Amino acid sequence: MNITGRKLFVKALNEEKVDTIFGYPGGMVTELFDELYKQNDIKIVLGRHEQGCIHEAEGYAKSSGKTGVVLVTSGPGATNIITGLADAYYDNVPLVCFTGQVSRNLIGNDAFQEVDIVGMTRSVTKYSFTVKDRDSLGKILKMAFYIARTGRPGPVLIDIPKDIQIAQGDPSYPEKVDIRGYKPNCSVHIGQLKKAYKLLKNAKKPLILAGGGVIVSGAQQEFREFVEKVNVPVVTTIMGKGVLPADHPLYVGNGGLHGKYASNLAISECDLLFSIGTRFNDRITGDLNEFAPKAKIVHIDVDTASISRNVVVDVPIVSDAKRALERLIQWAEPKKTTSWLKEIGIWNKEYPLEMRRDKGMTPQIIMEHINANFSDAIYVTDVGQHQMWATQFLKMNDGDKLITSGGLGTMGFGFPASIGAKLANPDKPVVCITGDGGFQMNIQEMATAITNSAPVIIVLLNNQYLGMVRQMQQLFYGKRYAATCLRKRITCPDDCKGPNEKCPPYTPDFIKLAESYGAKGIRVEKAEDINDALQIAKNNKSTPTVIEFVVSSDELVLPMVKNGKPVSEMILN
Repeated sequence: MNITGRKLFVKALNEEKVDTIFGYPGGMVTELFDELYKQNDIKIVLGRHEQGCIHEAEGYAKSSGKTGVVLVTSGPGATNIITGLADAYYDNVPLVCFTGQVSRNLIGNDAFQEVDIVGMTRSVTKYSFTVKDRDSLGKILKMAFYIARTGRPGPVLIDIPKDIQIAQGDPSYPEKVDIRGYKPNCSVHIGQLKKAYKLLKNAKKPLILAGGGVIVSGAQQEFREFVEKVNVPVVTTIMGKGVLPADHPLYVGNGGLHGKYASNLAISECDLLFSIGTRFNDRITGDLNEFAPKAKIVHIDVDTASISRNVVVDVPIVSDAKRALERLIQWAEPKKTTSWLKEIGIWNKEYPLEMRRDKGMTPQIIMEHINANFSDAIYVTDVGQHQMWATQFLKMNDGDKLITSGGLGTMGFGFPASIGAKLANPDKPVVCITGDGGFQMNIQEMATAITNSAPVIIVLLNNQYLGMVRQMQQLFYGKRYAATCLRKRITCPDDCKGPNEKCPPYTPDFIKLAESYGAKGIRVEKAEDINDALQIAKNNKSTPTVIEFVVSSDELVLPMVKNGKPVSEMILN
């Protein structure tokens, strides 16, 4: 007996064990929302903007390991999720995004709210497709979930015309699907892996570089076992932070443009760089010609296209990190790295990762209080200086998880992603670390948090500027703060060099704004008040809490590598 497309849509979601959808209704998805209304197994989270919806789905997926699902209407509803699709694509987040589309007979006629969303999103999705006939709907839906979660995970977009949603057709939903041209690698080349391990065994100054691929593959336990067996120091990318506990004796720290001094020197001085699950983008490499200049390079990654794309490597290995590590553990033997570890330790003492302690409430002090107050927590950051301070000073230990926008660097990601993470993990503390610029980009999602009882804790570092750009203007552009001061009004002088007694008040008042939504707001201006504010937030289980930390606009993220320079050339003070 045939059923409508809308019924098959809900059947498919149930078969895929989807329990939450982040969505925003509109004319071309009313049929689908109406069908969802008739059931109780799938929760619909109504965001306040489609970009908020997709970032919420990202946070949900990253924190739970499940596939995030988004449902929005055609036209502007579809175009509003493109930024989130690109973010998920670069950071390997499994999403299936459904967009409504005008009926097939209207496609190509400039109908109301018609856009070619498939054409727009091909470069930022793993798969993007408009359903052309009703009987192929089941297969396409199965393909979408399979592609999103296998191989290198990522976003898939399925565009469903309205007439297909109501058309009768095949009721079946396939148990599995075979896709010609899409064969995710499920094995590891043993010969290449043996060659890589031989290099590791013979190296005098080996270094392991761990990226987000280790976390995406769920290989943290295997990674730790391997590292401890071979006794080799570890540097992480931002996305790889958390693969080892912060206090692990083999963990050096983050590397890259704002990486630790010792980490970047270790990359520059090692004779073997054994990298797992990283794309070697410019944020980690700096000047490609000077990246790991003394080292042989091993690169293990699930994505064939990522290997030797940016850095030409000596031993390429296409493999899921977990599978490769499982085999490497079998061969692992301890190496004598005492002198190499001692050398790295000297660099750490020479230039420790430390902000001045005589300047009042600094971002480091705030992060240290967060470390002291939370455990087994999910930390979600937005993008900017606060993100870098979080990756520098937050201590990720067993049970902690860091969620951030790495590849695309999307301002506005943090707050909605923290809502998604909280909905997926209601019993874990979720702390959103954001800035005054990024928070305002999706601040409307406070209503989503309130209506869905998601008591996230928002640590808002307010320095009254778009801080990361301001830092570049301060260091490299003669303190010409063009379009970065968030207090600037048309009455301000054009050549202002920084805050002074004539500055207008900041807009908005974050405390009043939080309270207007029904959230709790706390403003902190002194270090001695940090702990009390965090305790109040921890004990507030009913609503979000916004803690606005008023920090100096002069604080810089250091070390810093200027774009195009080698990572060994760091600005330290």
